[in-house]
Amino acid sequence: MAENIEDLLDEEDDELTAEITDEGNGQKTERYHIIVDKGQNLERIDKFLDNRIQGVSRNKIQKAADSECVFVNGKAVKSNYRVHPGDDISVMLPGEHFDFKLTPEDIPLDIVYEDDDVIVVNKKAGMVVHPAHGNFTGTLVNALAFHLGHSDEFDALDTRPGLVHRIDKNTSGLLVIAKNEAAKVNLSQQFFYHTVNRRYQALVWGDFDETEGTVEGNIGRNPKDRKSMCMFSKDSGIGKPAITHYRVLERFGYVTLIECKLETGRTHQIRVHLKSINHPLFNDDVYGGNRLLRGTTFAKYRKFVDNCFEIMPRQALHAKTLEFKHPKTGKIMSFDSELPSDMQEVIDKWRVYSLSGRTWENQN
Repeated sequence: MAENIEDLLDEEDDELTAEITDEGNGQKTERYHIIVDKGQNLERIDKFLDNRIQGVSRNKIQKAADSECVFVNGKAVKSNYRVHPGDDISVMLPGEHFDFKLTPEDIPLDIVYEDDDVIVVNKKAGMVVHPAHGNFTGTLVNALAFHLGHSDEFDALDTRPGLVHRIDKNTSGLLVIAKNEAAKVNLSQQFFYHTVNRRYQALVWGDFDETEGTVEGNIGRNPKDRKSMCMFSKDSGIGKPAITHYRVLERFGYVTLIECKLETGRTHQIRVHLKSINHPLFNDDVYGGNRLLRGTTFAKYRKFVDNCFEIMPRQALHAKTLEFKHPKTGKIMSFDSELPSDMQEVIDKWRVYSLSGRTWENQN
């Protein structure tokens, strides 16, 4: 069992922790800590870190290693060191000149459930979960800092208070947050060992021959675009293993409503896996779903699709159900959320189109 709670944090965070410290005289230092997965193949440490630390170039990592600022198991290493499973890596980098302090903000939260140990929140699309480069205010954590500020167990210095998992900025849906350290450890273990049941609904491009299936393949940082992820073969040694199960809920011809169940929680997992089988999420601007991928060239159809994009200017993905064991009582806690209005409206429009709208194809 992992000893450090950060090692247990849901794997969408890539098992990487980061902090920014003030060294005095305005000098900032970025500190990163990562424990290498047990299944990691031998790989140069500069390449390994380049794939995991966003916004930091490989050249900057190499310079840090030359300055003895990259440590493995407490010892400084050079750029050509090959990481091994279980390695404990720490990195210190000169930081940007900005100040960061977690600021409580009175942002409305859709709280589905709350007791002394946990909060279940239905996050709206467009809200970032925790502060990071470019998003230091307006996040779910800023809202939690305000909501939990009165608690004796709330740590104002923790930039991710109570977080044990997260979902993308433009994905809506359910999140559970721990209100104390004991609950955080327990819930983190549940996510680490994949005993939490999470189901998503997604509207994707294209129809399926089958009614259900599974996508399996490693997910890692896209070497050509650090803001996106890629799927790699299971035996490639690149990325982390990921498994997504899907089931067709409703067919609309050129798009399909499906349910996705995660066995793992990698960054952008559903979005990457569905793109890999040529079913990108509807209006996913990172993975190619924000253009007309199925259907006709008729002007009325193009206008219909563009109108759907305007109604829902984000990927059509919602974390609909969440089930976990209560960290104190052990009772199974199950929650279900309604689809947000923008996604429901688009689905309704496609439902009408699938029944009657194809007459447009016979019109100019």
